[in-house]
Amino acid sequence: MKRQPAKTTTSIAKVLLASCFLLAGVIEQADAQQQRRSFFELLFGRREPAYAPLEPQPPPRRVVPRPQRKRPAQAAVAARPTVTQPETPPQVEKLENAKTILVVGDFLASGLGDGLDAAFEASPGVVVAARGNVASGLVRRDYYNWQQQLPQMLAELKPAMVVVMIGANDRQQIIDDTLKEKFGTDVWFMAYEARVQAFAKAVTGQNIPLIWVGLPPFDSPAMSADATKLNQLYRSQVESVGGQFVDIWDGFTDEDGKFVITGSDVNGQQVRLRTADGINLTQAGRRKVAFYVEKPARHLLGDQASPDIARLETGPSGAPLLPSEANQPMRSQPISVSDPDLDGGAELLGGAKPLAREPQSPRDLLVERGEMAAAPKGRVDYYVMPDAPAATDAPDKKEAAPGGP
Repeated sequence: MKRQPAKTTTSIAKVLLASCFLLAGVIEQADAQQQRRSFFELLFGRREPAYAPLEPQPPPRRVVPRPQRKRPAQAAVAARPTVTQPETPPQVEKLENAKTILVVGDFLASGLGDGLDAAFEASPGVVVAARGNVASGLVRRDYYNWQQQLPQMLAELKPAMVVVMIGANDRQQIIDDTLKEKFGTDVWFMAYEARVQAFAKAVTGQNIPLIWVGLPPFDSPAMSADATKLNQLYRSQVESVGGQFVDIWDGFTDEDGKFVITGSDVNGQQVRLRTADGINLTQAGRRKVAFYVEKPARHLLGDQASPDIARLETGPSGAPLLPSEANQPMRSQPISVSDPDLDGGAELLGGAKPLAREPQSPRDLLVERGEMAAAPKGRVDYYVMPDAPAATDAPDKKEAAPGGP
C-alpha cells in the first residue's frame, strides 16, 4: 500500500479543520438567531424572504364593558339650563279715594285677608285691611275684647264693608263677670248667641254692610260637628240684624260631605287646601275662601271694584271729573228723529217701499202648492202623442153647450 504524500494529507486536514470552524460558526449563529431548522440549512443557510415575517399575534382579549358611572348630582344640576322665574306683575297703585274692606276675626280671618288682597290686587279702588288676631274669639274677653276693639277700628278706617270670620278658637269655657260655663251646654249657647248678635250689631248699627263667613270643616270629626252648630247660630243671628252669611262648607268637602285636604282651587286644579294639622288653610285654601266672599263684596262695591275705575272717573275728553261731577250720570244732546246721521238714511222705519218679491221656483210651487209645470216638448217625461196636439199648443175653445148647433 502506497503512502500518500504528506502534502495531500495536510490539505485534507486543513479542509476538515476549516469545515469544522465553519460549522461551529454556523451553529453559533444558529444558536444566536434560532433560525436554522435542518442540517442543510445549517450548512448552506436559508434565503431570507423579501418580506418581514409576521409576528404571531396574541389571542384577542375579551373586552368587558364597564358600567357607566353616574355623574354626581351637583354636576347634573350645573349642566341644566337656568330656568327664569316669571316676573311678578307690578302692583296696581291704589287710588286716594279707594274703598276699604275691613277683615276681622281669628287666624282664619288673617288668611282670608291674604286671599282678598290677592282677589282685589288689580282693583285700584279697593283696599283690604286685615285686622285679625290669631288666638282671639268671642269667648275669652280677658284675652282680647272684640266688643271694645271693633268700634275703634270702624272709627279709624271707615270701611265700606266688614268681613268677619271667627269661632275656631271658641270651643272652650265661656268666661264673664257673672258667668263661667263649659262649652256645649244650653247656657253656653245662649250666652254665645248674645255675643254674636252684639258683635254683628256693632257693624250694621252704623249702616256698614256686614259679611259673616262660616267655618270650614276640620279633620277632627268632633270639631266639624261643633262647627256645624256654630254656623247655624251665625246664620240666624247675622241675618236677623241685616248682615249676610256666606257658607263655604261645600268648598272643602268631597261629594259625601267629608273633610278633604286636597281639592279644587279657584281655577279648578287639584291642589292642597289644608295644612297637615287639618285646621289651618294653605295659600290656595285662603284664596278659595276669598273666592266665596269676592262675589257679594263686588256686588256691594259696584264700579269701585272695577280695574278700570281710574278711566271711569274721567270725562269724555280724558280730563278728571270734579268730585261733584263724579257721581252724576253722563248727559248727551237729544237727536232729531229725522236726523240722517241716525242710521245713514232719511226714511223712517217702514217708510221705504217693500222690495218686489221674486217669482216662486218650480220647487216652491211643487212643495207649497203641489203644482207641477208641464214638461217641455222633447223631454223624457213629455208624454204627449205625436198625432195629438199638445195641451199648451191647442187654442182655447169653449165647449159647445149640449143641444147646440
